Amino acid sequence: MAKAFWIDQDFDRDRDGRYAVHVRKNLDEFEWGDIAPVRFACTAWRLATPPSLTPGYVRWDRRVLEATCHRNTWDGTLYARVRLVSPLPEELTRSRAWWRDRGWLGWQETFGQYVEPSQQDLARVPFLRASLLVEAPLPLGDLPPEPEGPHDEVEEHARRAVTVLARELDALVSPVLDQLGR
Repeated sequence: MAKAFWIDQDFDRDRDGRYAVHVRKNLDEFEWGDIAPVRFACTAWRLATPPSLTPGYVRWDRRVLEATCHRNTWDGTLYARVRLVSPLPEELTRSRAWWRDRGWLGWQETFGQYVEPSQQDLARVPFLRASLLVEAPLPLGDLPPEPEGPHDEVEEHARRAVTVLARELDALVSPVLDQLGR
């Protein structure tokens, strides 16, 4: 099983800990004073992923289009939203009668990455791009506690939170990607 999410420690180390530097520069993004680690973990994740940090401290399989973490407003728990590239449903591939010579295009790839069509592309041809939306709760047990403020080893807590989230998301999404086929 290939990984869906991983931390790019080597790239970060070769660039003098750029994620820690990015966290330190963006301390105003964090909210302090929550007893649960959820808000802190979500902010740490956002700062570790594109577009906040490009390339991301967290990397993901090329079929992952986006991965975000959120605080559930109902009960304060943590959940993830992951959008994946997917093949067309079988109902659309069995017959091309619906196609009607319109020249439909699917997911385009640039340098091995799936990309959204440009406005110019959309002016010329129709696109039909399937995707899956995974929304799932994530366990809080291994997340580090929220630091007491911006002076309390924020960078290390953020790094630990992102590592836990990447591990949990990998366990959640890798089987889905494997089932879709690599």
